Amino acid sequence: MKNFRFKIFLALSIAVANPVVAQAVKNGKKADVFVDDSGVMRWGHNKEEVKGFGVNYSVPFAHAFRSGKKMGVDLKKEMQNDVYHFSRLGFDLYRIHIWDTEISDVEGNLLKNEHLDHFDFLINELKQRRINFVLTPIAYWGGGWPEPDTETPGFSHKYGKEGSLTHPDAIKAQENYLAQFLEHVNPYTDIAYKDEPNVIAFEVSNEPHHRESPEKVQEFIERMIASMKSTGTKKPIFYNVTHSIQLAETYAKAGIDGGTFQWYPTGLGFGKELEGNLLPNVNNYEIPFDEVWEEHGLAKLVYEFDAADVMKSYMYSAMARSIRQAGIQIGTHFAYDPTFMAPYNTEYDTHYMNLAYTPSKALALMISGEIFHELPMNEDLGKYPANLNFGNFRISYEKDLAEMNSDEKFIYTNTTESQPKNLKKLKQIAGVGSSPVVKYEGKGAYFLDKLEKGVWRLELMPDAIVVKNPFGNNSLDKTLAVINHAEWEMKVTLPDLGADFLITGLNSGNEVSENATENG
Repeated sequence: MKNFRFKIFLALSIAVANPVVAQAVKNGKKADVFVDDSGVMRWGHNKEEVKGFGVNYSVPFAHAFRSGKKMGVDLKKEMQNDVYHFSRLGFDLYRIHIWDTEISDVEGNLLKNEHLDHFDFLINELKQRRINFVLTPIAYWGGGWPEPDTETPGFSHKYGKEGSLTHPDAIKAQENYLAQFLEHVNPYTDIAYKDEPNVIAFEVSNEPHHRESPEKVQEFIERMIASMKSTGTKKPIFYNVTHSIQLAETYAKAGIDGGTFQWYPTGLGFGKELEGNLLPNVNNYEIPFDEVWEEHGLAKLVYEFDAADVMKSYMYSAMARSIRQAGIQIGTHFAYDPTFMAPYNTEYDTHYMNLAYTPSKALALMISGEIFHELPMNEDLGKYPANLNFGNFRISYEKDLAEMNSDEKFIYTNTTESQPKNLKKLKQIAGVGSSPVVKYEGKGAYFLDKLEKGVWRLELMPDAIVVKNPFGNNSLDKTLAVINHAEWEMKVTLPDLGADFLITGLNSGNEVSENATENG
């Protein structure tokens, strides 16, 4: 037996964060992000361009929180597991519109309740995984969706979105709430959000629909910014600009550092899977008031995007490419389904995303994150179909395939015939299906990471099987997808493993101990 090792990690278990790494992050030297004169976010400590990619995820609030309680799950443990999946997929950004209505009273006082506690806990878990945040303290949403709204104590429940944007008492409540939220010290990190190094930026509120005069809208925004800056925070403050876009000039003049954008090129709520080649829909990302943004030197981030009602994996890489071409530094998908709810997809039935239950789509997001970090902003990559191969990336509608193939990384969302660019330098493989280096008939994702010469770690997900239309009228009583724990042969062909090698279990409860033969 050769002295080569293959360590297996069963991926539905949780890998605990390294406390040394966590402490290093807590005591890190990151300085606040700033926006330069050309509208580019940069890190204060090294002036490097800010880049970030990840997801929205809302377990501490609303439907996800209630559902977890009904199902009797340990919500904090579930969040730990999901945050590990975020890290496994390479995400370095998290965004959430916080349900203010659940953690405030009508006067905007911050309520230290179980929702805030779970949010603080989640933030600490993300921080330990070196994931940064864009936080939107005000959502204006009721907490009911997809069920009827329930009674909640906050100002937005009393005034609604329309009233919150216009009523004098509601505006005062928001000023009060924003200041208190930024000054809130997270008990798990001992840091106030206004000072949290992992907070890249704040977004004032989620999708305000302004209908008043430009003068009144500008005054409203200025008051919100003044409240946040009264805490002493130096973080950039963004405002949503993809609603009421006729006010773009007003937004730019109100003192914001940048704007937040969304992108749903396939629409929302079709009720079933959309068919056909949708790549022409995402050829480019148009910003009709881009000249205004350039004139005022404002930054851009995409707070929500998805190819809604699509189960295929080929779309996300094209969307990430087009978003970067539009000069956008941050992108967060909407929305990652908590694993405990993923069999039912009840939170947002027009979206569906989870590593265990939609593995090809999740790996497509993993590749999208790589695109965000590798592809320069504003680079012209041509038009469809010439823009389907760029840098280390390839997109194919016909094969439902997105692929990254660099010297050190080989990631694919479905079976591919591509040869790795450099087998000797390869350090990471992630895939669904088969490739020239991995032959596998299972229906789950797998990850191979080179730990040292002759030692690779295999992290293997069980089979994911969709059994019903995931985009219809869903409920917790209606199972849409299942996990199947089956045994499959896997053939791995890597030069430093040789023709036979030792396989040993790695995580708790994994007692695998076998000798591989002929790369099997």
